[in-house]
Amino acid sequence: MKFTLSWLKEHFDTEASVDEIAEALTDLGLEVEEVQNPADRLKDFTIGKVRSAEKHPDADRLKVCQVETDEGMAQIICGAPNAREGITVVIAKPGVYVPGIDTTIGVGKIRGVESHGMMCSEREMELSDEHDGIIELPSGEVGERFIDWLAANDPARIDPVIDIAITPNRPDACGVRGIALDLAARGLGRMKPAPEASIEPKFPCPIGVSIAEDTREHGCEVFAGRVIRGVRNGPSPDWLQRRLKAIGLRPISALVDVTNFFTFDRNRPLHVFDADKVVGDLRIHRTQGGETLVGLDEKEYTFGAGQVVISDDNGVESIGGIMGGLATGCTMETTNVFLEAAVWDHVQIAETGRALRINSDARYRNERGIDPAFNMEAVDLATQMILDLCGGEPSEVVVAGEVPDVSRAYRLDPARVQSLVGMDIPEAEQRQTLTALGFRLEGDMAHVPTWRPDVQGEADLVEEVARVASLTKLVGRPLPRVDAGLPKPILSPVQRREQAARRTGAALGYNECVTYSFIDRASAEMFGGGADATMLANPISADMSHMRPALLPGLLQAAARNQARGQMDMALFEVGHAFHGGEPGEQHLLVSGILVGRTGPKDSHGSTRAVDIYDAKADAEAILAAMGAPAKVQILRGAAEWWHPGRHGMICLGPKKILGVFGELHPRVLNALDVKGPVVGFALWPAEIPLPRKASASRGALTLRDLQAVERDFAFVVDREVEALTLVNAAAGADKALIEDVRVFDEFVGGSLGDDRKSLGITVRLQPTEKTLTDKEIDAVSQKIVDKVTKATGGVLRG
Repeated sequence: MKFTLSWLKEHFDTEASVDEIAEALTDLGLEVEEVQNPADRLKDFTIGKVRSAEKHPDADRLKVCQVETDEGMAQIICGAPNAREGITVVIAKPGVYVPGIDTTIGVGKIRGVESHGMMCSEREMELSDEHDGIIELPSGEVGERFIDWLAANDPARIDPVIDIAITPNRPDACGVRGIALDLAARGLGRMKPAPEASIEPKFPCPIGVSIAEDTREHGCEVFAGRVIRGVRNGPSPDWLQRRLKAIGLRPISALVDVTNFFTFDRNRPLHVFDADKVVGDLRIHRTQGGETLVGLDEKEYTFGAGQVVISDDNGVESIGGIMGGLATGCTMETTNVFLEAAVWDHVQIAETGRALRINSDARYRNERGIDPAFNMEAVDLATQMILDLCGGEPSEVVVAGEVPDVSRAYRLDPARVQSLVGMDIPEAEQRQTLTALGFRLEGDMAHVPTWRPDVQGEADLVEEVARVASLTKLVGRPLPRVDAGLPKPILSPVQRREQAARRTGAALGYNECVTYSFIDRASAEMFGGGADATMLANPISADMSHMRPALLPGLLQAAARNQARGQMDMALFEVGHAFHGGEPGEQHLLVSGILVGRTGPKDSHGSTRAVDIYDAKADAEAILAAMGAPAKVQILRGAAEWWHPGRHGMICLGPKKILGVFGELHPRVLNALDVKGPVVGFALWPAEIPLPRKASASRGALTLRDLQAVERDFAFVVDREVEALTLVNAAAGADKALIEDVRVFDEFVGGSLGDDRKSLGITVRLQPTEKTLTDKEIDAVSQKIVDKVTKATGGVLRG
């Protein structure tokens, strides 16, 4: 929420400085994020007078000026067309920083002639965009500070801008008058009377309004408006434009600027329709779904079912409480206008705004809460301003619905300030504070003002008294430590898995990284992201424009930076969230890691080798085991396109339950991110690991086998395209009770088998549990294995 000091003083009579006001606001809970004071950047500029101006000997457009300053005569070279003898100018002497050109002035030569300073234009001093010539002052003493001249002659030019952070529970602070009320209660000044308006209607309103029955509850409680005919729309006056520009708004026209003024001045969003473009009456209703509207931002919106809109006979013309439509918007040609003010249900405003992804000043205020009792008065005040700026005649006010009754009162117990906050504040001071904030006191009951929806109980009265008195006055008093009856802190299953993943990753030799949650669009698109839903509205740089869809892009970018500095072999991992949408809750926890280069440095024994898929598989399985994943899993294909199509595997509990993926990264991804391979990695989803059926602090019982295991080797000749995984799964399923493990130990392709055949050798481990296996039983299991593999792969046992 931005506002200027002069704007604040329209509601609040004070002699306090900007610094005192900023400090008080933060102490009151309205944290000041920034103060932009033009006087700070203009304090070194002084006033001078041009005593002579002669043509530069070597440049037609330059003049050599002799300027009287507080330090005597100074020679200044100037190229402005209005530089001439006798004018009073603004001087930047050597050593003064000029913000508009981001330069500190020095003594220099221009075409061989020395120049000792600069005569400034408005743009060079960031006073405006005017750059047709240097500033000519109508008055001023030589040597006088320019900011002192502005303070006396044009104070609006050096009006400080204050930016405060608004918490969701303080909608009243979304208006300048609400902020002034807090400062007056603190004692920094006195509130001025609120402006009043008395409008005499000239004719019945030709546009009727109505609210559908299903929309009155949790939709729109009251909708009021009037037609003003014969207006002359055009640019708003300088004072209004200057205020809007100071807070970052673009002045559009007098009619629109009036509504923007009330949005920020009184936390009262309004809207103006071009009455000549409205066909029939206006009705407020819920959408059926599928309707469209081109908003004032020139974007087309498609509505879902149940969203509250304003329609005429042509269809939807405005999104209730959020944004108007372009078709009925006011232009410079508008002569008849319909002004509306309404009280909307803040929950449906938030739901509709989020669904349509619209962030407007009206939505920001309506979803937090506005003063419903001010609705009818706002219509009159805005009407009066339109009449003052644009002329015209007002109609009678038409109203649909009723202004909601939000009156409530709570008991004021002066002793609760001591018991809840620990501050000793006299009862008279407490009552004075609440009265200054707009509360009405009757005996020990405090009636809450209609613009404070955040006050919902007796404790909130205590909070108001304490924050105005200043919590900085609170004196800390240690209390006796009480531990009895307090539960010990515990970690959730996901938090325990995060800890286990970090410990295990570090123990495996990985370096943990913490990368940014934002990446560039190109990297996000390579990993399944990059949609508009995850795009930042105001990124800090072009390389951080989107929320990351995975952790691997950040790790690969970190690897590229290390390789660029000569570090070619590395192991990196990260535990963090990735985002599959832009709304709250649309994120998921990931554990990802990459291995780059070789397993170790070169040595004379040749033990080093390039990292491969099995390194990534082993580490992924180790981390999953530490997080509590089951030992028996399936390895399947079919992962996302950023994995190598033939060198990856998905760790699954069934075809739809994916715990993680491991394998080589696709060469296309490595080339795009400038990473030199080989690179293998893994991505694990801790939330997909099933919770144990029984929660226990101890480990399960250790199972030991006292019977010797038996291993048998088999070699099968299969088609070259048959995956080893298919063969292993078939063999393991031959006897799930006896077969403990199946692993591949040999592969032979081509040769005497032919180009389209290969031989796969497997070792099957049989682990008896009740008695030693006989040769006959071993042969029976072996035959089952052969039958299963033959059926699954079409292969034959190699002789």
